Amino acid sequence: MPNTLHTEDYGQQLVEKTDRLKAMMAPFNAPEPEIFSSPTSHYRMRAEFRIWHEGDDLFHIMFNKETKERIRIDQFPVASQLINDMMAALLPLIKQNELLRHKLFQIDYLSTLSNKLIVSLLYHKKLGEEWETEAKALKAVLVEQGFDVQLIGRASKTKIMLDNDYVDEVLPVMGKKMVYRQVENSFTQPNAQVNIKMLEWAIEATQNSTGDLLELYCGNGNFSLALAQNFERVLATEIAKPSVAAAQYNIEANNIENVQIIRMSAEDFTQAMQGAREFRRLEGISLADYQCNTIFVDPPRSGLDTETVKLVQGYDHILYISCNPETLCDNLVELTKTHKIEKLALFDQFPYTHHMESGVLLSRY
Repeated sequence: MPNTLHTEDYGQQLVEKTDRLKAMMAPFNAPEPEIFSSPTSHYRMRAEFRIWHEGDDLFHIMFNKETKERIRIDQFPVASQLINDMMAALLPLIKQNELLRHKLFQIDYLSTLSNKLIVSLLYHKKLGEEWETEAKALKAVLVEQGFDVQLIGRASKTKIMLDNDYVDEVLPVMGKKMVYRQVENSFTQPNAQVNIKMLEWAIEATQNSTGDLLELYCGNGNFSLALAQNFERVLATEIAKPSVAAAQYNIEANNIENVQIIRMSAEDFTQAMQGAREFRRLEGISLADYQCNTIFVDPPRSGLDTETVKLVQGYDHILYISCNPETLCDNLVELTKTHKIEKLALFDQFPYTHHMESGVLLSRY
């Protein structure tokens, strides 16, 4: 992750990514990709830093992956402006407090476009009432300085929240404000501005859809809620408890009435759809009642497993968001035997790195 950004190179690196994606997609007769750029700085909403202690001083550091060299970080242009402001405000306050600084080894930041953030302080020691008292005083000073912050202390088997372990993000999507609860230590899209572009592309790609939508790996409902407007109903699965709870909150907060979230893994859900097993979690939900013509998947870097690829092929339309074009291409070898790529997009979630986020819409031949 670069500490200094060569923003003048951004256009060229985006061209290189575009060419690479086109070359990878050529065997599948994909159309020209739509390209969605990122802000050239302050685009990442999350950041984690190790803390280095040197005498009376302490500072954020990162390690160079190749050389393992320690790099001091005072400002980090990759991260949101809010994270940079908090980094500058926080360390001087911790530095002068022996209890808060002792055995502090990492700080995690999660920020939002709605100007809220979570700061998690990670320790190699037990945390108790004394720490909590000092942390409350620290938070009060930060609030006085204008920060809307949740402060969390973590140690082995310990998590102390001063108030909440979540913040509510508000994203403008197609001219409408959408609320997304984001929970500390749970997955959220790292680049909020590009996430908005992903949601809007997905909405436009499925605009004339009929029937219901099935979504696997729905997280906090990021896509499910945005896409609900294009379908009769949305049935979505997610395995992580905090993400499911956040998704349920987001459904209510956005007054959406046609989304149902089930806490199941994609693999278990595949078995349920195939009738291979019955699951207590599906009591009261009749899968047969859903007329899902479209399936949406945003899998982990490993892509879809063989059984899920077969499940996905049973739908007329497949909307696939991928954070790893290599595994996407592996899956497309099978998927393009039954489906044609109608739309292709490149979302530059991770500028100045080789990582690419892409999207494809496939329709049955």
